[in-house]
Amino acid sequence: MQETGQRARAAARAMARAECAAKNTALLNIAATLREQRAKLLDANATDMKAGQESGLDPALLDRLELTDKRIDDMVDGLHQVAALADPVGEITELRTRPSGIQVGRMRVPLGVIGIIFESRPNVTADAAGLCLKSGNATILRGGTEAHHSIQAIADCIRAGLKSAILPEDAVQVVATTDREAVGEMLHLSEYIDVIVPRGGKGLIERVSAEARMPVIKHLDGICHVYIDDRADFDKAIRIAYNAKTQRYGTCNTMECLLVAENVAAAILGRLGPMYQAAGVEIRGCEKSREILSGIRAATEQDYRTEYLAPILSLRIVSGLDEAMDHIDRYGSHHTDSIVTEDISRAHRFLKEVDSSSVMVNASTRFADGYEYGLGAEIGISTDKFHARGPVGLEGLTSQKFIVIGSGHIRT
Repeated sequence: MQETGQRARAAARAMARAECAAKNTALLNIAATLREQRAKLLDANATDMKAGQESGLDPALLDRLELTDKRIDDMVDGLHQVAALADPVGEITELRTRPSGIQVGRMRVPLGVIGIIFESRPNVTADAAGLCLKSGNATILRGGTEAHHSIQAIADCIRAGLKSAILPEDAVQVVATTDREAVGEMLHLSEYIDVIVPRGGKGLIERVSAEARMPVIKHLDGICHVYIDDRADFDKAIRIAYNAKTQRYGTCNTMECLLVAENVAAAILGRLGPMYQAAGVEIRGCEKSREILSGIRAATEQDYRTEYLAPILSLRIVSGLDEAMDHIDRYGSHHTDSIVTEDISRAHRFLKEVDSSSVMVNASTRFADGYEYGLGAEIGISTDKFHARGPVGLEGLTSQKFIVIGSGHIRT
């Protein structure tokens, strides 16, 4: 791991000065190679899926692990979108002339070497590599053992794309060993790794946060809420609340708790309840909601604090907007929360007062995603307030430094 860090640091210097055209060529060539190697990728993933099923991986992890034609297409599209984005590196802003005559501004620069530790999702390999390349960083990727064959197949495509663009192949290094000790080693490479990004379950993120000797970009939980206001359009509310829960269960932006204003609860739940039940979603509700929907389980205090990543939904009927926001403040994880309402003033209050990295009006929480936000892809979602917040794209992988331009100026 020491040698990996040394190579990454050398590659980071080369990437910091790489021309935008070379970076874009690498991205497009990686995308083309992924498309050409589709069969190889699917075969490698089939090996991982079979091993995962035999070892008893739960359905949510298997869903994250699976590579499909669509997910390969999404990787390819994400790389194309990143290539089309403006290069942030070298951008100078706020250049002002001071009374002394010097010009002072800020220049956007890469972070350096980014370590990424992730579980299950092999597509993270391409997404993370693409963003790190375009933002002028080098990266060290350590994927989960369960996705080993898939990750290595994608890594082969990345190396081919870098080589074709005459960029250092060490700019993206995938840790080949499945030895779990590699994670601990990475977390101590502060001499070489400038920031670490964990993507996976709560256990992984807690470990990285506790052990890392460098800054961490992370979120622990995705306890996302949809609040249906009593001034909501019912058809919109039904579509949004159903999609936010059932479009995919195993993602951090899936709704885990539905809040409904009591004035419309009977009408809303009378339509939504049977839809959830038909989809196999287990509902755990408050006392008031159990009076409306027969046969649902009683929600516990812990249920409202749980990220299920499964077809299970917490439900609570609230008096109105203030109680809904109080609930989100108490039980939420500052990830993504949405209000469904036609009342503009209530929508604005929700946007201003809910302290989450993404706050939405009349939209499914499933849109909290770098690709959907136009970032091309994301390296993760941060619920911290520094240095980046929300889906972390190109800008989140750079920093700014002050630059000073003079013409022989001296301070007197």
